[in-house]
Amino acid sequence: MTFSEENYLKSIYHLTVVSSSGVSTNAIAEVMETKASSVTDMLKKLAEKDLVHYKKYQGVSLTEKGKLEAKMIVRKHRLWEVFLVEKLDFSWDEVHDIAEQLEHIKSEKLINKLDDFLGNPTEDPHGDPIPNAQGLLPKIEKQLLSDLVESQKGICVGVKDTSSEFLKYLDKQQIALGSTIEIISKETFDLSLRIKVDDKPLNISNKIASNLYVKLF
Repeated sequence: MTFSEENYLKSIYHLTVVSSSGVSTNAIAEVMETKASSVTDMLKKLAEKDLVHYKKYQGVSLTEKGKLEAKMIVRKHRLWEVFLVEKLDFSWDEVHDIAEQLEHIKSEKLINKLDDFLGNPTEDPHGDPIPNAQGLLPKIEKQLLSDLVESQKGICVGVKDTSSEFLKYLDKQQIALGSTIEIISKETFDLSLRIKVDDKPLNISNKIASNLYVKLF
């Protein structure tokens, strides 16, 4: 596959996680920052390779072959993110763009050795699950912080928004994976929250809370 084909497969895979009824060409075009007509051309190529099911006006879904290929791209991306953070001391807001380049390395042997070298991690630095060599994803129990009610407490296990801006904001507020977060109060007007992060009081917006995953104690 070309880099472009791999990028399309990965984008369709991520979109299917939030939509079980097929993915529209417009949604793919928005993610890929291209025209719908260009998406249609690519989908025809992917369909010819038995990577997607595509019928005009009916949305797109991955075939079993396409799903496995997409998971292997995601696997490489997330393993490289772990490597960059744990072994090269990159911060978690720096690694996404670099991993976007490294995920296209073809060598399966290299990726499996990288996996073993890192101790077979199950999550990337942002808390997202890493598929194993067979494409199986570990189950991670989590829910959005915004769904919690007063006095509930959990540990931060992931982020929904992996943009550099959001991760830098979390660093500034000293919120990281493993931080203990407790809901002190929630405003009914705008759903903003008063929380404690490792016993330190903090006010956050509903938008911030809607992008943090926690596992309840």
